[in-house]
Amino acid sequence: MTLHRRIVAGVLMAGVVTSVALGADDERLKTAATVLDEMTQAGDSGIPQNLLGKAKCVVVVPGVKKAAIGFGGQYGRGYMSCRREAGGWSAPAGIRVEGGSVGFQIGGSETDVILAVLNDRGVDRLLSSRFTVGADASVAAGPVGRSAAAQTDATMMAEILAWSRARGVFAGVSLQGSTLRDDDGENRELYGREISNRAIVTGSVAAPAAAASLMAAIEKAAGR
Repeated sequence: MTLHRRIVAGVLMAGVVTSVALGADDERLKTAATVLDEMTQAGDSGIPQNLLGKAKCVVVVPGVKKAAIGFGGQYGRGYMSCRREAGGWSAPAGIRVEGGSVGFQIGGSETDVILAVLNDRGVDRLLSSRFTVGADASVAAGPVGRSAAAQTDATMMAEILAWSRARGVFAGVSLQGSTLRDDDGENRELYGREISNRAIVTGSVAAPAAAASLMAAIEKAAGR
């Protein structure tokens, strides 16, 4: 492993250890709800709601941290929820982002990320033990604005659409090459027991009271 990669790995591990120690975070749930509201309720400059209305699952990761010393690396914690066959959305499952972006970078940033999983294959891949953005499924940068939604063919090709926002400005797919996996510590704090993301989003687990604002934001953005 090169010195650059060892440095980035150390930065990422420090962030992961810190976040595990925090446990379930009511503020993170509220922040995720705010991010989803802001990124979908911006009219012609926001995420088209008709695309989220087609989503099988929605993932919201607020404040993905990007450490950049030579080769960049990033980590973050967020939540996913999937549509139930009987209608409505599943309880939120904790999800962790870890990995590195490619390219020479200096400095750091925080980016809000939303993923819309469009088909069953994408859902199954996302619920695997370790999912790599751009490698394990077809991921495309989601279009912004109503007119963009009407003109794009992204939904015809991609299994997952991704939107990212840094400093209030939408950007491309910022998680390319990163891995997403179950946040076991967060799920344990939320539900009081060991439980996988697959069991949460495909079962009949009730959402905790702390997640009320996030569940309301998902229903508002993507429909019931």
